Amino acid sequence: MARVCQVTGKVPVRGNKVSHSNIKTKRRFLPNLQKKRFYLAEEDKWITLKLTTDAIRTINKRGLFVVVKELRAQGQHI
Repeated sequence: MARVCQVTGKVPVRGNKVSHSNIKTKRRFLPNLQKKRFYLAEEDKWITLKLTTDAIRTINKRGLFVVVKELRAQGQHI
């Protein structure tokens, strides 16, 4: 699946588009994904992550190294 956040795991969800006359048709709600480069000072290298804006706020709050360490513990290659 291409549209998946690497940190939060958010994926597209399905729902209905509702018209003014209340006719419902299927649609997808996509996560707000951004491709972002971070400098990992502990390893002296740049990493690129595909993140939601919510995950970018999480990295700002908790720190990049902590988040990357948890991702590697889950088995992701970064």
